[in-house]
Amino acid sequence: MTQPPRHAVEHRPDEHRFVVRYPEGEGELTYTLPEPGVIDLQHTGADEPLRGRGVGEALVRAALDHARRAHLRVIPTCHFVRHWLARHPAEQDVLARR
Repeated sequence: MTQPPRHAVEHRPDEHRFVVRYPEGEGELTYTLPEPGVIDLQHTGADEPLRGRGVGEALVRAALDHARRAHLRVIPTCHFVRHWLARHPAEQDVLARR
């Protein structure tokens, strides 16, 4: 089985986003911090040349890793993030309980 490519995800906390940059485009996952201890993952997107290359998954994994390290509970407002989490139940430990 071929491994998906590794993407270098950069966290830009001052911009409230995680970013992957390539010469042909950029992918991002934006978020807010609505209250102490909570991160709301709001939007994931990638320029057309990057779609289907695992960029979205890399962004979600980076955001969840950050949430775990920072002891944040996650609100998955973004449709892509919700769909990804539904396919990866072991990653749902960081979800905020409502």
